[in-house]
Amino acid sequence: MQKSYLQSRPVVIAGPCSAETREQVISTARALKGRVNYFRAGIWKPRTRPNAFEGVGTKGLPWLVEVQKNIGIPVMTEVANAHHAELALQYGLDAVWIGARTTVSPFAVQTIADALRGSGITVLVKNPMHADLKLWMGAIERLENTTKGDVHALHRGFSSYGLKKFRNAPMWEIPIGLKAEMPDIQLFCDPSHICGRRELLQSVSQKAMDLGMAGLMIESHEDPSLALSDAEQQLTPFDLVKLLDNLNIRDLTLDDKHITDLRDLRIKMDSIDEHLVELLSSRMSVAQAIGEYKKENGLTVLQLSRWREIMKTRKAWSEEMGLQEEFLRGILEQVHKESIRIQSEILNSEKK
Repeated sequence: MQKSYLQSRPVVIAGPCSAETREQVISTARALKGRVNYFRAGIWKPRTRPNAFEGVGTKGLPWLVEVQKNIGIPVMTEVANAHHAELALQYGLDAVWIGARTTVSPFAVQTIADALRGSGITVLVKNPMHADLKLWMGAIERLENTTKGDVHALHRGFSSYGLKKFRNAPMWEIPIGLKAEMPDIQLFCDPSHICGRRELLQSVSQKAMDLGMAGLMIESHEDPSLALSDAEQQLTPFDLVKLLDNLNIRDLTLDDKHITDLRDLRIKMDSIDEHLVELLSSRMSVAQAIGEYKKENGLTVLQLSRWREIMKTRKAWSEEMGLQEEFLRGILEQVHKESIRIQSEILNSEKK
């Protein structure tokens, strides 16, 4: 990342999830020129399942070079192995990023770091798919130990089973923890992969700015409805500009250390509360399923043996976690009361 770009926030990295055709790449880049610092496009796409669109591969590299040379926007793409990294260097790309699926493997990261050894290319390292701070830090350190270019962190959220609001849970406390452990690292945010839906992008982008992150990587496609990958989370260039124009960028120099520390702690609390609400919602979904089962099998709603079991096991948990028994009992009573209400509504619905 060119140092001059880091003097003002946000550094904007934008472009399509996937480079699909030369015409799509060039058209999107032209529409973004003047509003972005870097143009991004994936040409190698690690997909969860086979037979999905896995990118155009090496033939997309000349398209990125054309954006770089003829349109005048620095470019970057994802590299998932040493061969990709070598090709990025061979074609003279300005930067690369390492994806979440690659960051989970120290062996894979090291092979990329070795391929980039001694180069001045900029590297952004996405967090691993699961919330492992040390694994993320280790990947960054591997790149810092071999390359001469800048290495930055890129927060894209974490896989979280059963949570529905985001594609990947933000867990803002993890990037805050990274910044605390590595204060000199520049931290970027990828709202597209956190959100999974374009209607959430504005609020998540604003949150990233409020946390003092250096920049944003946002996917932009000239016609998202035709995108071959991640269509739901991509913005048109016009809508991307609107998002950027609506960001409130605060002057971080106005915050003293105590204000910054307190803000970070409150963000951690907000993130945990968000998880609590989502988990409570999931629990009530299970309560609804139990209500349906009881209705089908003629069972009563309240079963005292189950309530005694809940209180016994949860009491043990509270002792292990250092929580006051009365505090946990009060919470569990309210949760159980709501579960009973949901199940009662289901059982009574047959009488209407």
